[in-house]
Amino acid sequence: MTKTCLKCGKSIDEAPEDPAADKYPSCAACWKEWTTYAVMVMNEMRLDMSLPEHRKALRKYERIFFGLEKSEGELEKKPETKPDHMH
Repeated sequence: MTKTCLKCGKSIDEAPEDPAADKYPSCAACWKEWTTYAVMVMNEMRLDMSLPEHRKALRKYERIFFGLEKSEGELEKKPETKPDHMH
C-alpha cells in the first residue's frame, strides 16, 4: 500500500529516516521542511522541550503544518502567544 504525503500530496517513495516522522505520512522533503520550521518555532517562542506545555505547543504547530488542524489566523507564521509562565 502506497502512502501519500499529508503536506504535498505526492506518493511517498522515500520515507524520512527520522523515527519521529512515523507520526504522519510525510515524504522526506516535507519532513525536512517541518524540522527546519520546528526549530524556527522553538526559537521564536523560546520553547523549552523539557516542559510538557511547550511540547504540546510544538505538537499543535506540527499538526497545523501537516494540515491536520486549522490555524487561528496567522498563528503558524507569527506566533503571538507564549506559554503563560514565560516573561
